[in-house]
Amino acid sequence: MASFAWGLPLLILLIGGGLGLLFYIRFLPFRYLGHAIAVLRGKYDNEADAGEISHFQALTMALSATIGMGNVAGVAVAISIGGPGAVFWMWVSAVIGMSTKFFTGTLAVLYRGKDDNGDVQGGPMYVITEGLGKRWRPLAIFFSTAGLIGALPVFNVNQLTQALNDIVIEPLGWYSGFQSNLIIGVVLAIITAVVILGGISRISRTASKLVPAMVVLYVVMILVILSNYMSELPKYISLIFTDAFSANFYEGDAFLGGVVGGLILLGIRRGAFSNEAGIGTAPMSHGAAKTNEPIREGLVAMLGPAIDTLLICTLTALAILVTGVWQESSASGVTLTVNAFESGILMYGKYALLVCIIVFSVSSLFSYSYYGTKCMAFLFGSKYKKLYSCMYLGSIIVGATTSLSMMINLIDTFFAMMAIPTMLSTFILAPKVKAAAKVYFKKLKG
Repeated sequence: MASFAWGLPLLILLIGGGLGLLFYIRFLPFRYLGHAIAVLRGKYDNEADAGEISHFQALTMALSATIGMGNVAGVAVAISIGGPGAVFWMWVSAVIGMSTKFFTGTLAVLYRGKDDNGDVQGGPMYVITEGLGKRWRPLAIFFSTAGLIGALPVFNVNQLTQALNDIVIEPLGWYSGFQSNLIIGVVLAIITAVVILGGISRISRTASKLVPAMVVLYVVMILVILSNYMSELPKYISLIFTDAFSANFYEGDAFLGGVVGGLILLGIRRGAFSNEAGIGTAPMSHGAAKTNEPIREGLVAMLGPAIDTLLICTLTALAILVTGVWQESSASGVTLTVNAFESGILMYGKYALLVCIIVFSVSSLFSYSYYGTKCMAFLFGSKYKKLYSCMYLGSIIVGATTSLSMMINLIDTFFAMMAIPTMLSTFILAPKVKAAAKVYFKKLKG
């Protein structure tokens, strides 16, 4: 099911479409990365502007969803199936994704709408109805319906459960199959309930504290691993580039008549799962940013794939490659990353990784709940948000007690479905973004 959803049409939509947007805007946003960082740091914050959260909170909330198991387990899945070359195609996905995020982040503020309570809201469903008109509402309904399932956190919970079992529960002899998995699920559901029932303010505050601290810790730990395997580093950096076009280690299905095509599709698919560019989830966070300048939020949104995929995913991949665990082990998913940390920082590595995995995974549970409740409110009204929260908490328990392959298939399929209305509306409204960018950057120079 997921293989069909992530076939050639979606590859063309996400990568071909993102590349088209990149050339359409003539790489303009990339020239203002310094300005984007200044906006992120709060230099242009104004409490009088419309919105609910700061630029920084909007990005960390979006990153708390994307910097999760996609970075820790998703990269491992890509390497175990595709080898080092998969990393190169994840990079390609990220650079193109930065362009896509600039457009979708800008549109999320440019075309904010109001829910049935009269509160200002952002996201692809409001971009469609406010930017394209009421006759396009079926497309917004399609996005929101897919989002109800796509936002469920089953993959993250599944991999967090596996990590806890591998690192702590099984070595201590506490593992009892379904029963111990159920206990993990219930505990995660309780922690998540405490945060998500406090609404977007509590979610964004929590994410803005947790995410930066964990990113720093994760980066430092991988730099320690790389310093221990410095002699291996040049070889694997070179192999990432050469294997991207030879696919010597690829073990998946062929695509477009060859294994290189299959490798490209694998890297793009895992890259998109990691940074979510073009999927439509992050614009729901960016649409809540406190700003009256849509281009500013587009620039902040653009930083997401750079941090998520070009930094975090690359470091994870290098740790897996230089330690050699990708060839020495039959493990996949989070177990492969755990093995890399155990080899790289001896016995303490896996426990330090577990701390990061827990924070990354739990913080992503908060953001995805926000996305799902926004989809529910758009479809059925704000009064049903609590009902979705209950369904969401139940799905955490399901994710902790079911198989990995089923989880990946489910989420990949609905992510693919969410991308269709997001990208279609972005293409149609791209001229509005380009016009706003010209005005904003001209004013900035003046």
